[in-house]
Amino acid sequence: MISLKQLRYALTVEETLHFKKAAEQCNISPSALSTALHELEQRLGLQIFERDNKKVLITPIGKRVLLQARSIMLQAEDLQNFAQTQKSLFSYPLNIGVIPTITPYILPKLLLLIKQHYPLAQINILENQSHILVEKVKQGELDTALLALPFPCEGLLEMPFWDEDFFLVNRKNESNAQLTEITSDKLNLNQLLLLEDGHCLKDHILNTCHVSSKSVNQSFRTNSLNTLLQLVSNNMGTTLVPEMAIDQLKSHYPDLAIMHLDEPGPHRQLAFVMRPNFTRLSSIEKLIDMSKSVLDRHHSK
Repeated sequence: MISLKQLRYALTVEETLHFKKAAEQCNISPSALSTALHELEQRLGLQIFERDNKKVLITPIGKRVLLQARSIMLQAEDLQNFAQTQKSLFSYPLNIGVIPTITPYILPKLLLLIKQHYPLAQINILENQSHILVEKVKQGELDTALLALPFPCEGLLEMPFWDEDFFLVNRKNESNAQLTEITSDKLNLNQLLLLEDGHCLKDHILNTCHVSSKSVNQSFRTNSLNTLLQLVSNNMGTTLVPEMAIDQLKSHYPDLAIMHLDEPGPHRQLAFVMRPNFTRLSSIEKLIDMSKSVLDRHHSK
């Protein structure tokens, strides 16, 4: 009978393509690793790896075996997680991905709330772009991800919980600074600063305003919404921000004016995404409740 340990060893070799490095990651000797993998291949009657003194290659049939092995390991992990959920919420480490245009506005308050109610909870956070987080959730490297929809998440379960609109930000000395609403056809696209390609916030803004990427200012590219706000503060243009950013914007940039983008909404929707068979659904539901609580407090100000 093949073992989960053998499958883990094989997947580690696939990741490192190096037996010694894989052995170190698995905390065993190279000879023990080699013996375990040889036994795995013997039991399967298939050769997974081609090895010599310089490199490791994965055979075509080996790639199919490893794909199935990864699925088995995920199912085994989900089974173990299910057992953990029967104890209490957040009794098992939770790996969460969050996109950069959400992280600074909700995460600090959310983590504080979790710490207050679940002091023993272990929450591991990865900040990255949506397409990377979605893939990591599918591969089992993340348990869930907090994203802004719409975004392609085929094969994952989406749990939307918050709608919000965008707001134009410019300096208070601009001629339109006293307005509370503005439509997309009134925007000066040559002055509009957006995040670089790959950030879903940029795509959501372009879709909401019904314009193409080529129509907006291309002179500056950044991954940071805060950098865009500093540029606006220094009279370098305007930008659009999600509603959740307004509270920090008012306290850090008193020289800036904001006005609601008067286009059909919601302009984006926050959601947690996870694998359909993820067993710790109760922990995600609690995360959603706490996230809504954080956002409700912000919205009521």
